[in-house]
Amino acid sequence: MDLEDLEELATALHGRGKDWDLFQIFAGTGLALYVAWAGSLALGLRKVSLQVPYVPSSTKQVNNMMSLLKGRSGKLVDLGSGDGRIVLEAYKRGFRPAVGYELNPLLLRLSHFRAWRAGCSGKVVYRREDFWKANLSDCNNVTVFLAPSVVPQLERKLLSELPEGAWVVAARFPFARWTPANVAGVGLEHAWAYNISQVRQAGRDATGGPRDEKQERHLQNWKSNSNSIPGV
Repeated sequence: MDLEDLEELATALHGRGKDWDLFQIFAGTGLALYVAWAGSLALGLRKVSLQVPYVPSSTKQVNNMMSLLKGRSGKLVDLGSGDGRIVLEAYKRGFRPAVGYELNPLLLRLSHFRAWRAGCSGKVVYRREDFWKANLSDCNNVTVFLAPSVVPQLERKLLSELPEGAWVVAARFPFARWTPANVAGVGLEHAWAYNISQVRQAGRDATGGPRDEKQERHLQNWKSNSNSIPGV
């Protein structure tokens, strides 16, 4: 969370009583950054630990993700929506409805504030729900920015619930067992798009079956590139 995010969070919390008083105390003692980071873990506990602190997507990363969904429409769901910027951008690009799942109440308030400031209050949807329990059977487009440790579980959920023709876009960390239909960006801005119908047709499931030559090259290339990315 950068200084701009903290300023927005402060604005969103202003006048909210106890939350605002606590934020002022933490900010005054230089602990705001730590609390914002720790809060994203402590307040946003999920069924499966994401094992990554809240890291906002850059504008370039969001644009890369949206470019992979160019020409598509319908419902878009962001799993672990953070400060809501991906959901907001998806709405601006015509996705209806645009929905984010996020358990952290501070990030949800920041999401609603961003939507209000953009004139989209009441138009985008942010749900304080565990996305592992959400039914994704009506989701045509899914975006994720999650740790590699949860990918196997998420693969199974997406394969079992998403409708035919749905697309999944992953930022920073790919679904290494799946072959992407398209990619955008490099390094920290890398994003991968997967056509769920193609994934199913290829006969791969969430537990991992034999990889074809193209898939093996994709996995090896990602492993090679990830060695240069901090924290991977």
